Amino acid sequence: MEQGFFQQFLTIIASAVVAITLFRRVQLPPILAYLGVGILLGPHTLGIVANDATIHLLSELGVVFLLFMLGLEFSLPRMIAMRRTVFGLGSLQVVLTAALIILVAWLLGMPLPTSLVIAGALALSSTAIVTRELIRRNEINAVHGRLSVGILIFQDLAAVFFLIVVPTLGGSQQTLDSRELVTMLLQGSALLVALLVFGRTVLPMLFNEVAKSRSDELFVLTTLVAALAAAWLTHAAGLSMALGGFLAGMMLGESRYRHQLEADIRPFRDVLLGLFFVSVGMQLDLDALLEHLHWVLATTLALVVVKAGLIAIAAWLLHRDSQNALRAGICLSQGGEFGFALLALAFNHQLISSELHALVIAVIILSMLTTPILIRYSESLSRLLLRFSRSTQRTDHLPHPTDELEDLSDHVILCGYGRVGQVIARFLRPLQIPYVTIDNDPLRVQEAAMAGERIFYGDARRTDLLKSLGSERARLMILTFPDDGDALKALQGLKHHFPELPVLVRTKDDGRLEQLQQAGATEVIPEALEGSLMLVSHVLTLLDVPRDAIETRIGRVREERYRLLHGYYHGGQSSKLDKHGAPAQVMHPVILTPGSHGPGHSLGELELKVDIESIRRDDELLSMPDADTRLQDNDIVILRGTVTEVEKAESRLLAG
Repeated sequence: MEQGFFQQFLTIIASAVVAITLFRRVQLPPILAYLGVGILLGPHTLGIVANDATIHLLSELGVVFLLFMLGLEFSLPRMIAMRRTVFGLGSLQVVLTAALIILVAWLLGMPLPTSLVIAGALALSSTAIVTRELIRRNEINAVHGRLSVGILIFQDLAAVFFLIVVPTLGGSQQTLDSRELVTMLLQGSALLVALLVFGRTVLPMLFNEVAKSRSDELFVLTTLVAALAAAWLTHAAGLSMALGGFLAGMMLGESRYRHQLEADIRPFRDVLLGLFFVSVGMQLDLDALLEHLHWVLATTLALVVVKAGLIAIAAWLLHRDSQNALRAGICLSQGGEFGFALLALAFNHQLISSELHALVIAVIILSMLTTPILIRYSESLSRLLLRFSRSTQRTDHLPHPTDELEDLSDHVILCGYGRVGQVIARFLRPLQIPYVTIDNDPLRVQEAAMAGERIFYGDARRTDLLKSLGSERARLMILTFPDDGDALKALQGLKHHFPELPVLVRTKDDGRLEQLQQAGATEVIPEALEGSLMLVSHVLTLLDVPRDAIETRIGRVREERYRLLHGYYHGGQSSKLDKHGAPAQVMHPVILTPGSHGPGHSLGELELKVDIESIRRDDELLSMPDADTRLQDNDIVILRGTVTEVEKAESRLLAG
């Protein structure tokens, strides 16, 4: 028995290592890797691993730690600050979605308890996948990101409600026992209050004493005991163990030990939660899935479309921002990992048949698989849907270019009014330099217009809109797009219609520096390189280098279009491609040992077709050598270019 469990556990862990590695290469979440391992190894496929009681217990502990981490994030001040989004938008989304699913399930002849379980499983979204993708794409603080997070917070609270309700629905009963339901809710509320009082009084003193011992081992053990003890109490009270984990996290969420607790518990959560998703995958009956594949695909499509639509409508009703409402709906259109826990709990209480259980799990898994792709293209999809429906983002209340700009001339046009655009405006304003701004974020446009800014809503890549801003009479145009591709498209249209207009382009790095220059940019300012120059300026100032010498050197680098800053010595973990997939610039030294082809030839004769950064000859450094520079034995030639260019030049220097 023990040996059999050990073999199963080892098989699961080893398979998970391989699966997660493969999934990360295609940028898919680890959750989907665990699900795939469970499906592959489970009793319905290869049958290598049995979904026995031991693995089930370990997986349930994973859910306990997941809810514990969730409780740590539950902050009352944060809830108050986001109360409109959390309680207004979040409650509206959960009620609308759950009510619609309950109605459909009831029309299909399902009993009310079963309908409620399915509604709870499908109404909630994947906190783990959505937040991870938004953070990875740096969109967690965007408008649609904040809307999504607010809804997820309420969904997490609604999850606690379902955890309390499901055990009250009973085995085979077909109706809700309202008296028992009220009793369990009161019991859960009383337990919540008791645990919170205990957590506010006793636990801080306990952790203070543990912290004084300065023992990491004791701190971790105390954290585990707190989480598991709370889970045992709720389980003994007839409620879910996961609810106890959530309450334990809430008790400690506002303590000064929160971040340490989160760091200590994360390894246990990740491993055990992985087992939970493996056990969920084991429950997926592929034969039943294939038999009802058309229903699963249709239900998944209906879930994604209807849920995205309901969330978008609810978000629009509260915020009147169509595009970001749609993006939030697209981000949250999937089922969530909590659905697995709820379905497992309902299955143990005989509230759902094994066949229906497998089908709903399949729907959730398929919807989760679509999430990374949907989030990645949420902006494009929202624009396409708005264009297709011939609607706008309620732009009738947004400022548009009007006749007031007809007399404006010799002004600056700011395309994009984010952080960089606003900083530029703050310097132009006191100098009495007229400027006008265009931005495609309706909320930002409203806020800035209310503050008195001359700002208009629109897509700065459209030359017709730029013409209405007086581009033919402008003194300068500044593109501050966060995406270099958008800047390149806008620049190409600008130079076609307004070839004489100077255009300054801000980029994050030098990945598309040459492309932007070739497209007609008057100046390209890479933030990363300018930041490096600013750092160098401060370093030289602290080293007492004269200010004139510093300005001369920095000015020379800018005149040479940052040539000195291009390329660097790569290490073993450095990528040979930039973020756009183009070959990155590298620097590489070549030692001309006696007998090499290079010594005795000039650089012009060798035709290396690569930049020569410098030549080190004994203790002398020859910077920026010209074509007449003749190489000697033991010279060290520093090459700069792409990997392919450097390799060819090195081969010519050494072998001819």
